[in-house]
Amino acid sequence: MKPSGNSLAAAVRETNARFKDVSAAVAEGYSPIPCTSGVDGGAMGVHYVNAKYLEDETPDIARPQAVMYEPTANGKMELVAVEYISFKGPASLKGQLFSFTGAPNRYGLKPFYELHVWAWRPNPKGVFADMNPNVTCEHAHMR
Repeated sequence: MKPSGNSLAAAVRETNARFKDVSAAVAEGYSPIPCTSGVDGGAMGVHYVNAKYLEDETPDIARPQAVMYEPTANGKMELVAVEYISFKGPASLKGQLFSFTGAPNRYGLKPFYELHVWAWRPNPKGVFADMNPNVTCEHAHMR
């Protein structure tokens, strides 16, 4: 599948190419949380979250708070997107506003602002949508 031609997605893809190998995310301090799927189909995948980066007040394109992978049938993790999270808002990255998520929420976090960027997997719902119907948790097997 061809990645998005959106300019922010292209910048994210170029800046964060190191995460194509999940071991780079782990080496940088990211830890996995279970695969997230939507009630109306699609998924976000397995989020690898860097708790230290959650403390950042200003979004940095090179320091996403979460790196998202789709588990594949052969046991590999395929990079599909990143997520930027800020507890201070309203937040934006290169002019793109983040979405607000109130509390309580499924993550157990205080209210936050978030921006998904589907830089490696096309999303028919949009480059910045939460769920992607082109992603599945079918092969997650408790990662």
